Amino acid sequence: MRVVGFAIATLFCLAAFQSAAVPKPQKGGNPDLAKLKNPVAATPESVAAGKRAYQRLCVKCHGPEGKGDGTAATGAQPSDLTEAKTVYGSTDGDLFAVIHHGTSPDMEGYVGRLNDTEIWNIVNYVKTLSHP
Repeated sequence: MRVVGFAIATLFCLAAFQSAAVPKPQKGGNPDLAKLKNPVAATPESVAAGKRAYQRLCVKCHGPEGKGDGTAATGAQPSDLTEAKTVYGSTDGDLFAVIHHGTSPDMEGYVGRLNDTEIWNIVNYVKTLSHP
C-alpha cells in the first residue's frame, strides 16, 4: 500500500515539475515559447493522432475546421486556428503551451489528461489547419 501511495505522490510531483517547465502562454506570443521546438515529427501518423484528439477535445469550441465556430463555445470567442497567427502566438511552442496550460476558464489546459506527445500531435494537426 505504501508503494502505491509513493508512486502516486511521485506522479503528482512529476506533473507539477512538467507544468512548471513549460512557460505560460501570453497574448501575442511568448518569446520563450518560440524557442521551444516540437520533438514530434509531423508525420501522417502524428497528424492523424492529433486530429483524433482534436475531434475528441477541441472541435466542440474551435469547430470542425478550426474556425472558432464550435457549438459549445461559451464566453470569449475561441481562436480561429486557420489564421496565420492566433491570439496567443503561432509557434509550435505557443500552441503547445495553450493546449498544456489553457488560457482562461473557457479554454482549459489538458496537462492532466494528455501527455506531451499527445499535445505535440495536436499541434501538428492544428498547423495543417492554418492557411498562411
